[in-house]
Amino acid sequence: MCGILAVLGCSDDSQAKRVRVLELSRRLRHRGPDWSRIYQHGDFFLAHERLAVIDPASGDQPLFNEDQSIVVTVNGEIYNHEELRKRLPNHKFRTGSDCDVVAHLYEEYGESFVDMLDGMFSLVLLDTRDNSFIVARDAIGITSLYIGWGLDGSIWISSELKGLNDDCEHFECFPPGHLYSSKEGVLRRWYNPPWFSEAVPSTPYDPLLLRRALENAVIKRLMTDVPFGVLLSGGLDSSLVAAITARHLGGTKAARQWGAQLHSFCVGLEGSPDLKAAREVAAYLGTVHHEFHFTVQDGIDAIEDVIYHIETYDVTTIRASTPMFLMSRKIKSLGVKMVISGEGSDEVFGGYLYFHKAPNKEEFHRETCRKIKALHQYDCLRANKATSAWGLEARVPFLDKEFINVAMAIDPEWKMIKPEQGRIEKWVLRRAFDDEERPYLPKHILYRQKEQFSDGVGYSWIDGLKEHAAQNVTDRMMQNAAHIFPHNTPTSKEAYYYRMIFERLFPQNSARLTVPGGASVACSTAKAIEWDASWSGNLDPSGRAALGVHLSAYGQQHVPSVSAGMEPQEIIRDDIPRMMEAGAHGLAIPS
Repeated sequence: MCGILAVLGCSDDSQAKRVRVLELSRRLRHRGPDWSRIYQHGDFFLAHERLAVIDPASGDQPLFNEDQSIVVTVNGEIYNHEELRKRLPNHKFRTGSDCDVVAHLYEEYGESFVDMLDGMFSLVLLDTRDNSFIVARDAIGITSLYIGWGLDGSIWISSELKGLNDDCEHFECFPPGHLYSSKEGVLRRWYNPPWFSEAVPSTPYDPLLLRRALENAVIKRLMTDVPFGVLLSGGLDSSLVAAITARHLGGTKAARQWGAQLHSFCVGLEGSPDLKAAREVAAYLGTVHHEFHFTVQDGIDAIEDVIYHIETYDVTTIRASTPMFLMSRKIKSLGVKMVISGEGSDEVFGGYLYFHKAPNKEEFHRETCRKIKALHQYDCLRANKATSAWGLEARVPFLDKEFINVAMAIDPEWKMIKPEQGRIEKWVLRRAFDDEERPYLPKHILYRQKEQFSDGVGYSWIDGLKEHAAQNVTDRMMQNAAHIFPHNTPTSKEAYYYRMIFERLFPQNSARLTVPGGASVACSTAKAIEWDASWSGNLDPSGRAALGVHLSAYGQQHVPSVSAGMEPQEIIRDDIPRMMEAGAHGLAIPS
């Protein structure tokens, strides 16, 4: 990931303004510690903080077309850049950077070029011939981006809030899949896939097609000129990504440069479920595995830094971001600059446990659509900013445009969770990689059930956060919470604690408005209650609220009683997968 900052049409071309833009750009330097540069054209400024992953030697930004009349600053990766270069035979490229195609594509295709880009990106393009500009963000919002407006009529663009929150009268999240054109003066959505309308698809499930689509998504993300690895929690999604990466790494440029043995990374409290599960997967795949431990106090001590970098007060996001933030620092210390991760699968396939309660395929599908559309506010934000805090890039193959098109075209009847048929959550994904002749993963791993990330790193993590918040937030503070925080009023001491830190770091009203309402679990809980009123008591954002789903979905007789000292999640992790193993292996696909 890189950091971009643009100030467009600020009516001030002075040296003092340039110095101010440089000062603000430095706030993003954690995203791109490898090089910095600013371009000025009158009262237009484009600044770039570079993380050099492709063509580290000559790919510094901003980048230009041949006569330097078009200038661009891009944060992200364009995976199909070599194919796009072939469509531009009359253009001369100065670098090997994947982003070098952007200015030339604009010359040939105008603003429509954005839909040709296969990758994750946020970009600003300035056409100095008429001082027009465009701003665009990738389809799902994997890269972070904000837009602001100054009193002088200027438009500000930044990868993070901290680049513009002190200088803009108003700012907000730049919506994913959108483009802003100065010629039109409005935002418009360039990403218009069939699933976006939420019309229920009817394509039959083809496991081999789904498998090939995910493999292709992973393979294209092996494009790198720097050391890389995979994040491995031991759950289904990260394990599949690791298995595909390990299988296809040999023969790639990355393997020739850095070796054909894959490196994997996991974080957790001592003895946590994720550490144990990841160790098992790593041993099966033969990766060079790196296991990082942290204590509850380590995490608590990092909370303020986490909120500063993640730029949210959402409870679930902060819980999950903290271990990822700590792990990213350790990974970067090893000289690694890019990791491949498993975000997005639960949204695409309805992997969250409340999807057990979906009453029909129409409701199931619409909820997956809603979840994908909200990813930029939660998991994408977490993965992007927690890693970028330490100059580490995270790539997410489950959010590949082509893969999503395949996965979201499947008749959602196939995605429905039907225990009586042996179909647990994400069954279509598990079945697609259930290869008897050449297994990607052992059966019990392939059919292992979901662990909430913030619980998976260790059960005492969330308990420790709650206890710490209770020591710092009084009952009287909670009684007055609605008066202190009338917008998105915190409903727990933990939420109040995070909100206090956020408001101190980002006191502007625009900043608090960039965070979606309430805890991220709220919308999901509301949907689950709508589907089944018995879920009304499951309000905690952690995965522990899911125990009732297992009890009702798989039958009380299959789940052991909770003995003293035994966490509900231990049942979910250790007993349910064994119970499902016999019914899940070798299933014939129902007609």
